[in-house]
Amino acid sequence: MSNYRIQGQTGDWEVVIGLEVHAQVTSSAKLFSGASTAFGAEPNSQVSLVDAAMPGMLPVPNRECIRQAVRTGMAIEAEIHKWSRFDRKNYFYADLPQGYQISQLYHPIVGEGQLTIEADDKSGIPEDKVIGIERIHVEQDAGKLMHDQHPTMSYVDLNRSGVALMEIVSKPDMTSPAEAGAYVRKLRSILRYVGSCDGNMEEGSMRADVNVSVRKVGAEELGTRTETKNVNSVRFVMQVIEYEANRQVDVLESGGTVDQETRLFDVATGTTRTMRSKEDAHDYRYFPDPDLLPLVLEDDFLADCRASLPELPDAKRTRYEQELGLTPYNARELTAEVETFGRFETLLAVTAAKIGKPEAKVATQVANWALSVAPGVVKGLGEEANLANSTPEAQATILAMQDKGEISGGQAKEIYEIVLREGGDPETIADEKGLKQVSDTGAIEAAIDEILANNQDKVEQYKGGKDKLFGFFVGQTMKAMQGKANPAVVNQILKDKLG
Repeated sequence: MSNYRIQGQTGDWEVVIGLEVHAQVTSSAKLFSGASTAFGAEPNSQVSLVDAAMPGMLPVPNRECIRQAVRTGMAIEAEIHKWSRFDRKNYFYADLPQGYQISQLYHPIVGEGQLTIEADDKSGIPEDKVIGIERIHVEQDAGKLMHDQHPTMSYVDLNRSGVALMEIVSKPDMTSPAEAGAYVRKLRSILRYVGSCDGNMEEGSMRADVNVSVRKVGAEELGTRTETKNVNSVRFVMQVIEYEANRQVDVLESGGTVDQETRLFDVATGTTRTMRSKEDAHDYRYFPDPDLLPLVLEDDFLADCRASLPELPDAKRTRYEQELGLTPYNARELTAEVETFGRFETLLAVTAAKIGKPEAKVATQVANWALSVAPGVVKGLGEEANLANSTPEAQATILAMQDKGEISGGQAKEIYEIVLREGGDPETIADEKGLKQVSDTGAIEAAIDEILANNQDKVEQYKGGKDKLFGFFVGQTMKAMQGKANPAVVNQILKDKLG
């Protein structure tokens, strides 16, 4: 249970949150036409007669859009409805050519499902929590009004009109901004794993309507909710909840009432403002779309959808922990994004082959490199880093040299810096720059003998029980060897000599 509370003059309040996430379906064509969905095209250059609602034009469902919605439902363990139907949602707006939106109200394609958000002490989520998902329905997007192109008129761009959306409706199970942020991040991760949405919130292909209400702690009845439309980042979702919850508490504690309304988020001020009163379903005069037959999904189609699903984040994280021996933290970080686990698994396979060990034996070394060492070097170099030089082969070569004891962790970083700046073979760089560890026992032993001879007082103290002096001898040896001595060899020779 979340500990998030708003302290008011009349007592503590809790917040109740539900999210409606609109995710643009990954498809090269729109939901009911063959027009392109590519982002960034010239205004009104990707509009078919169907999208423009020309008389006599009939919609034809895009099979790929339906397939992606079904696969998404399967990924969140949801009920898939073999029979679903499209409805008309009637309202007038300048960027809605038909005067209605084709959506699904009464019979959505996907029913109840769920996803789990993980505990995170830093974010204030004390334990794993299952968030219920009420439904996923498929609908067409509207166009876009452009208000900054003319001093007295607004222009309409219909490129987005008719693009397929999945509306993923959560249950009101979230009780803090942190939980809502974790939910959006997890949902985005699943969509990107499945490939049903690219998750580019900054491009508008995934955005959230944020429903917020407040009630006194312990109360059972939900308060009146507001809906803030089209929030396009995780951070903004959390800001909306923080602001709206506090605003509603202030209204209620001053004796006012919260209006059920639709609001907009002002990014510049971090506040919300009224857009319009909130409509209910009857206001839209929903009725079955007469131009579209119901969708009937066959068993073979459903089987193909399920067979196409990849290993999903939770299953991958569990495998990383159980089979590769990674820590829960590393497993979670590596599976959070599609690109991250993709790079890790490629590097792991190349490194294991180069070293000649099973993947489980080198997984921790590779994970630490991928999550900490390599990003640290890249960040330190800034614009000097040429990531094209950072091939899996080059990184695996560095890790293999480190595994063999040929280079230290510090030398690995130095070599990687040179690779990023200048390119080249890591082994050649190590040889030419003198960046290899000295494992010659004769040279190390000679250095140690000299150090022990010059520090007989400390040798006696060590043998008398002052064990912490061992670190002193190691440090002096590494200094004498200019940091190039193999630490394992140094430790072993010192232990033998000191007894």
